[in-house]
Amino acid sequence: MFKCSAVELNKQLIEGKISACEIVEYYIQRAQIFDEDIKAFISVCFEKALEKAYDIDQRLARGEHVGKLAGIPIAIKDNINIAGMATSCASKYLKNYIAPYSATVVELLEKEDAIIIGKTNLDEFAMGSSCETSYFGYTRNPWNLSTSPGGSSGGSAAAVAARLAPLSLGTDTGGSVRQPAAFTGTVGFKPTYGRVSRHGLVAFASSLDQIGPFATCVEDAALIMGVIGRPCVHDSTCSTRLAENYLEGLDQSILGKTIGIPSSFLNHLSKEHQNYFDVAIKRLEDLGVKIKQVDLSHSEYAIQAYYIISTAEASTNLARFDGIRYGYRSPHAKNLSEVYNLSRTEGLGLEVKMRLLTGAFVLSAGHSSEYYHKAQKIRRLIIDDFKRAFKECDVVAMPTTGSSAFEIGSIQDPVEMYLQDLYTTSANLAGLPAVSVPSGFDENNMPLGLQFIGPRFADKRVLHFARQLEKSISSKQSLPPLFDKEAS
Repeated sequence: MFKCSAVELNKQLIEGKISACEIVEYYIQRAQIFDEDIKAFISVCFEKALEKAYDIDQRLARGEHVGKLAGIPIAIKDNINIAGMATSCASKYLKNYIAPYSATVVELLEKEDAIIIGKTNLDEFAMGSSCETSYFGYTRNPWNLSTSPGGSSGGSAAAVAARLAPLSLGTDTGGSVRQPAAFTGTVGFKPTYGRVSRHGLVAFASSLDQIGPFATCVEDAALIMGVIGRPCVHDSTCSTRLAENYLEGLDQSILGKTIGIPSSFLNHLSKEHQNYFDVAIKRLEDLGVKIKQVDLSHSEYAIQAYYIISTAEASTNLARFDGIRYGYRSPHAKNLSEVYNLSRTEGLGLEVKMRLLTGAFVLSAGHSSEYYHKAQKIRRLIIDDFKRAFKECDVVAMPTTGSSAFEIGSIQDPVEMYLQDLYTTSANLAGLPAVSVPSGFDENNMPLGLQFIGPRFADKRVLHFARQLEKSISSKQSLPPLFDKEAS
């Protein structure tokens, strides 16, 4: 069963070949056994999942309608609210915080009878590229347990890669869905900014954050996007565009289409990984696409602009965690000033503190014009570069990452860690849809990812190109050898 896609599981359920309870019990068993090694989950809701599965089976037995995600177990990143469950953001600060309401995406999933089985690990407050900054410990990559699954949505990526759930949700602020997807051999999709509601998501950087899915195949990502990609009255930044059918036309040919390659931006790639990228592009050429060089020269400054803008917004968003309203309160505080200072000192991790201090600095009176305003100008130049590029091509292609997954603990330099987002941040700054799809393996049999980026609201187009590359490689994505077996 673990080799079935979400689409296949739903089809078997509707045809009466398997029950929802059987599906959920099966994935619960896999999670209970295999997550001992991976640590993908922070919390689980297995009992509630079984109750939901039983309800679906009863409705099917009565001949009633069920949703398009009926019977499909889904894992949710633990910075997205589920009413009655803890939303910890992998932080000591919120480890006991129980969400009073569900995020819009959760409500939409449950309306279509998806079965949520647990909350997944992440870098604290989604700040990181390795899933090592979590208060609850790091998550391991199912392909090699000594390597990182990427971040910040490492838990969601690892859960899907090891088939502890067919689908999961993560969040992508600067590549936090796509980079883990590349590291774990899964499909990771960042929708156009505003395509998916952020209501119920604990904000990191409000102008960059976007919720997106992990899946074992592009078809499954398209399936869940048809559910969560719709307007929301609770999110003023959410688009009013109606929901789309992302499965429609997914398998049509891309013959004659044009893919843009920003070669000047790829000069940071090693010769080895340039060769891997070239092989993937050759596969696309064999499908009949045209390759055109495009100029995205200002993306060279995307990392710098991203870390200025994101930390500035984070310092504002996380000001609410003050030790007074909710969350951790220091037991050592003797007055109001100490409540604020000590609660944040004791409750927040080092990476979060570093970013909040950076954000406060770049917004300070003497430095905002020097840093924050310049970063916003770079953001505009990056947006304009993409607009010009899309006049010449249908999508832009580039590597998702500059390497395969790195060893846990091997990157100690913060700047080196930040450069893990080199090829992903520009899509967030421009608010564009982007997807990472598995493109092969390196010499150590570790997954690699290719990224497609499209114009705003060309989400279907981006998934279409990803599907064609996926089909040219294999009809079924490979599984990590350690987890390509039944749980027993």
